[in-house]
Amino acid sequence: MPRSNRKTARPPKYRCQRKPSGKDLAFVVLAGKRIYLGPWGTPQSRTDYKRAVAEWRSSGFLHCDPQTLAVAELMARFWQHVESYYQGPDGTSSREPEQFKIALRPVRQLYADTLARDFGPSALKAVRQQMIDAGGSRKYVNKLVTRIKMMFRWAVSEELLPAPVFQALQAVPGLKRGRCGARESVPVKPVPEENIEAIRTHVSRQVWALIRLQLLTGARPGELVVIRPIDLDTSGNIWLYKPVEHKTAWHDHERTIYIGPRGQDVIRPFLHRRAVDAYLLSAAEAEQERRDELHAHRKTPLSCGNSPGTNKKRRPRVRPRDHYDVNSYRRAIQRGCVKAGIPSWHHHQLRHNAATLLRREFGLEAARIILGYRSPAITCVYAELDKGKAIEVMSRIG
Repeated sequence: MPRSNRKTARPPKYRCQRKPSGKDLAFVVLAGKRIYLGPWGTPQSRTDYKRAVAEWRSSGFLHCDPQTLAVAELMARFWQHVESYYQGPDGTSSREPEQFKIALRPVRQLYADTLARDFGPSALKAVRQQMIDAGGSRKYVNKLVTRIKMMFRWAVSEELLPAPVFQALQAVPGLKRGRCGARESVPVKPVPEENIEAIRTHVSRQVWALIRLQLLTGARPGELVVIRPIDLDTSGNIWLYKPVEHKTAWHDHERTIYIGPRGQDVIRPFLHRRAVDAYLLSAAEAEQERRDELHAHRKTPLSCGNSPGTNKKRRPRVRPRDHYDVNSYRRAIQRGCVKAGIPSWHHHQLRHNAATLLRREFGLEAARIILGYRSPAITCVYAELDKGKAIEVMSRIG
């Protein structure tokens, strides 16, 4: 892959190649490649020089020939775009790069040395089949294939590839239920209430607060793990929480989470003596409380055994953070399920619990607003149909 001139303060020079005939040629070296601009010293060559440098800058200080661009090189360039584009307001990376990494892995394994312009529908189907053979579900494989197509669409927008390459890939339809060899994923269902209550004594009070808030607000896990006092409007009877980071922020959608009296009771104990910009639900605080509880129930006299703090690792591999993330929250729930001896469930199911209750009690429109969706169709995915009402109706008319 050509070496980038990103650290160069000045743009590459407008240079001259001397010819014995006297017809000197202008050129510029971009990313290690010589680009000829025509007769040296002419206004047209200087215009072409400025345009070439501008395009080189806009493409991330890279330059390539679409005729010789390999898939591996395309992936490397696309990855620079992914890392810079999929970032949160604070500069932290989102979860999208990890999904692109999974999607592009079989592409690299099968077609790394293939010319990108030769990557057609047959190649895409071969990659898709490898995903199916690896055990991917139909819906998940379709999502991964869509991300592969996104890479080629980006390449066309950057003029790295001709448009027909992406158009040919678009002709490959998604996998259809019952008409492919991919397995069907199990639909996400609400968690039985007894299974939620069963882990209460097996998780920290911070994790239990997250569980309760999800049930009471219908918020996404990623929205609640970063809640801070500064993001809360507590002036009214109903508190308003506007997360800085949320799933649809890049669409310029504003997300407001409404917290009623019961949810306020969950949050209030964590507001005491908390800085306005500190996270309410801290994993580090939960770990310290766990250690304090172990110390309080210590049976060995302090004069014997380890004294507090002496058996800590100097450089632990994992340190508790000032807040939970989606993965650490999920792992805490799973550990609680193991300790309680119940089937494992995850935090995304709690959103289905809240959606089902909201739709049953207050209707689809209210559920859509509280869950933060613009389309009622998406809300229906989360809200389970109330089978009890159907049974009641049919018992009367059937």
